Amino acid sequence: MEEALRKAKAIAVRTDEMLFDLSRLKEFGDEARLEPVTFTLKEGRDIYRHSASHIMAHAVKTLFPEARLAIGPATEEGFYYDFDLDRPLTLEDLGMIEKKMAEIVGEDRPFRRRVLAKTEAIDLFRKAGQDYKVELLGEITDESVSLYEEGDFVDLCRGPHVPSTGAIRAFKLLSIAGAYWRGDEKNRMLQRIYGTAFDKEKELKEYLVFLEEVKKRDHRRLGKELDLFSISDDIGPGLILWHPNGATIRKAIEDFWRDEHTKADYKILFSPHIAKLNLWKKSGHWDFYRENMYSPMEIEGLEYELKPMNCPFHIQIYKSGLRSYRDLPLRYAELGTVYRYERSGVLHGLLRVRGFTQDDAHIFCREDQIEDEVLRVLDFTLFILKTFGFDKYDVYLSTRPEKFVGTPESWERSTGALKCALELKGLAYSVDPGEGVFYGPKIDIKVKDSLGRAWQCSTIQVDFNNPERFDLGFRGSDGKEHRPIMIHRALMGSLERFFGILVEHYAGVFPLWLAPVQVALLTIAERQTEYALKVREKLKAEGVRTEANLDNEKIGHKIREATIRKVPYLGIIGDKEVLEGNVSVRRQNGENLGSMTEEDLLRLLKEEIKHRG
Repeated sequence: MEEALRKAKAIAVRTDEMLFDLSRLKEFGDEARLEPVTFTLKEGRDIYRHSASHIMAHAVKTLFPEARLAIGPATEEGFYYDFDLDRPLTLEDLGMIEKKMAEIVGEDRPFRRRVLAKTEAIDLFRKAGQDYKVELLGEITDESVSLYEEGDFVDLCRGPHVPSTGAIRAFKLLSIAGAYWRGDEKNRMLQRIYGTAFDKEKELKEYLVFLEEVKKRDHRRLGKELDLFSISDDIGPGLILWHPNGATIRKAIEDFWRDEHTKADYKILFSPHIAKLNLWKKSGHWDFYRENMYSPMEIEGLEYELKPMNCPFHIQIYKSGLRSYRDLPLRYAELGTVYRYERSGVLHGLLRVRGFTQDDAHIFCREDQIEDEVLRVLDFTLFILKTFGFDKYDVYLSTRPEKFVGTPESWERSTGALKCALELKGLAYSVDPGEGVFYGPKIDIKVKDSLGRAWQCSTIQVDFNNPERFDLGFRGSDGKEHRPIMIHRALMGSLERFFGILVEHYAGVFPLWLAPVQVALLTIAERQTEYALKVREKLKAEGVRTEANLDNEKIGHKIREATIRKVPYLGIIGDKEVLEGNVSVRRQNGENLGSMTEEDLLRLLKEEIKHRG
């Protein structure tokens, strides 16, 4: 068995869905069915990187003996560890820590598991001054716990780990950030060191190149460079200010969204930003979503709440009149701004905010219409995503969570309808157990960007619960009252998050139909000003977003400036162009399209915009 595991390059073993250290093989009999866990598996990568986080904590504790250790989990692409230190760490410190880690790896010390009584472990960490470990131990209900040791370093850990420190072949420390203990800003701010680890040096180098490309595309950096949006301390974190360039792109997105929804037989709605607290109690949000809602405000003796969702408003519009089976399906859509409480430590540019606009819609239909409506929404979703340049995605079917409303039978029916629609559409999907929302199961679609990263965007949710809570009805063909089904769906998710994803997907080089400035006209000398202004007005009159740089600067400088701002087309105008009534056209990437008439340029631009290129 040991020889087979060695050949398989196992770093741990799995049996009966449980993971174990290789050092525990003697605990299993000869009949045990053991599967090798390697770095190629997610579980293997997690074990490998969590082991690297222990080595990093060992290095920090060696260099800074006063350090108090918090937690150090593996992440999707690496690991981190949180430390409580009396002084801020620097980038120079990272180099020292990395060097010390290399020494520990070179010593190839075995990871040893040790089990002892919880009371014993509490005493051990208390004497060591490790208060965070003592707090964690106080919440463990088991009478015994496991620790892991390598050399003179010991840490509280469930495990498993790689056999020895020498198994960590390639690693890199990446950055330092602040992190509140347990993500709560009321707690002490800790210092978090991020790192990554791979089992091959080549893979590490490739990942570091990938990270450099990610940095170049960071929407926060490009948002500032391209003057798209900002966040002001005077207004508050997580609240976005859209600048003219960003607002222009947003308008193009919204116009497209509204036009396509109108074509798809949706009714466009607008709803308020606040409502009486009782509405949210009735919908179930107050019971199931309260930690993401703001404190109520009092108005004339009544409690009101900033809306975290749009659905109760759409329900009220449905309830405003009598409905017949002939009215269904009834599709309501709204670009509705909602407000959700997010801890400041998790806010991240446009990707995690406190106020955002959902591209929301709610479909009220009969139960026999669910499958057709879900199929219709899937088609609509994939069309919208493809238009914005996303043709690769992962699909998930999320099932009933631990806390839910409604009956298990209604959950089974709605889950079955979603599953059937996915299969009829021929979409490959994974089941995400327990990840449905409290009122129903859902389909989630995660788009893949140009770097292959997955982003959660689209969601389709079937809801039997809210129609019951709000006593919704329609008159059936039999003349009797029936209960409609409600389908919640968002195609882009939120405009803020989707916009941030678009910025990174295109690295700020937006397709022509989205670009805030579509053409920049650049004069070589002042005497071409009149002609440039004439061309500009003609293009603008045809709906092309055009600007003219008439400054007394060298043409090379003007071209560089427009290129840096990622304007898709540059129209260069000199004496020859004025004489011939033409414009010398080049693309943002430097491709020279030669001289063309105003009409030819306009035809080129309008054709590309029409096809959303």
